[in-house]
Amino acid sequence: MIDIAFAQGQGKPDPMGAILFQILFLVGIFAIFYFLIIRPQKKERERHRKLIESLKKGDKVITSAGIWGTVVEIGDRTVTLKVDANTRITFSKEAVVALQPEHEKKEKEK
Repeated sequence: MIDIAFAQGQGKPDPMGAILFQILFLVGIFAIFYFLIIRPQKKERERHRKLIESLKKGDKVITSAGIWGTVVEIGDRTVTLKVDANTRITFSKEAVVALQPEHEKKEKEK
């Protein structure tokens, strides 16, 4: 006798197809994470590293704390900013996150 479920094509599911689907699903999830999270962070770290390496006296910068100042001294790991006439604050170089907007425009024009 012929089994009716087998004759209708409703036999046992193909285990290789299920494994292949799971592998493709995991690869897809990794690709999404890479393009939405990992790659943009790498680009941002590289941009920040270049900014820190290019710092020089007189640059007007913004720190991660939101303090705007002018670079007056650069050490190996620190940078000293002049934030007022008689006020100087020393920060870690990593605390500098951007050049001030008007200073960026002047740099691009040069």
